[in-house]
Parts: sequence; C-alpha cells; structure tokens
Amino acid sequence: MPASRDELFQRFADLGIKTTTKNHAPVFTVEEARLVHPDIPGGHCKNLFCKDEKGVLWLIVCLEDSRVDLKAAPAKIGSRRLSFGKPELLMEVLGLEPGSVTPFGLINDKNVRTNVILDARMMEEEILNYHPLKNDATTTIRSGDLLAFIRSCGHEPRVVAVADPAL
Repeated sequence: MPASRDELFQRFADLGIKTTTKNHAPVFTVEEARLVHPDIPGGHCKNLFCKDEKGVLWLIVCLEDSRVDLKAAPAKIGSRRLSFGKPELLMEVLGLEPGSVTPFGLINDKNVRTNVILDARMMEEEILNYHPLKNDATTTIRSGDLLAFIRSCGHEPRVVAVADPAL
C-alpha cells in the first residue's frame, strides 16, 4: 500500500523538514497547474518517470518551464535510450498515478529502483513545489530539504544540467 499524505508529512516532521501545502483542484498538466499556483512562491516543477531500454528506471525532476529532450538526456545522465514508464510501473514503484508524479513518491520506492536526476537549474531555486503524492495540492519545500528527504528514502540524487529552458 502506498504511503498516504499523512505518512509523507510525518516523514517530513521526523526529518525536521518544514513544508507548507495548499489544496486546490486536481491538475494534470503544467498549463492547468499554472492556473492554481500564481500565489505559491518558489520554483514550480515537473517530473518525468522514465525507463531505459535496459529496464533501468529514472525520475527526472526539473522546473515546469524546462524542456527535456529524451533523445539527448541519456548522454547527460548516463542511461540508455529513454521512454516514459507505463502507469502500472509508476504505481508499482512510486505508488503514484499519472498526473501526480513527484519526487515525494520516492517514499514508496522501498527497493530503491529509481535513479533520481534533479536538474541543476531547478536546484538553484531556494524554494520548490511538488504534489504531495496526489495532484490536488502543492507542497512547498526548500531545495536542501528535498535532498535530505530523497536521501532518507535511500536514494542518492544526482544534480545534472539535463533540461533546457523553454524557448
């Protein structure tokens, strides 16, 4: 059973991480998300759950206005050819549904199957925003605390310049 929002928030509390969360209507795209977060400070992000041709899993996290070229990304992150992971795999590994992908889903990756790539430009932001396991809210966290959370889940994130700013 995937972690609940309360379990996620308890993990933050256990780690001494302070966050704020704003509930809103469910959003499924970056465009929809932009309508609900103009009053939420910090960098707003998108997340790509991918699998390479060898079956290795990747979570690429970047600012919402970034463009990730899936043909160029493998050379930047050290993977094989990437494609998006299927919804069933996303649920199995991160306990998330499409539209709710978030690095907070790593709380459910007990077997540490996912390689975590945090875009360098995103990590320059002091404050970042992600869905707290479902796309009907936005949780604000400091970038340093995001790293601490990910490490508490057994993952060692890599900060890589993988995304290009949107044109």
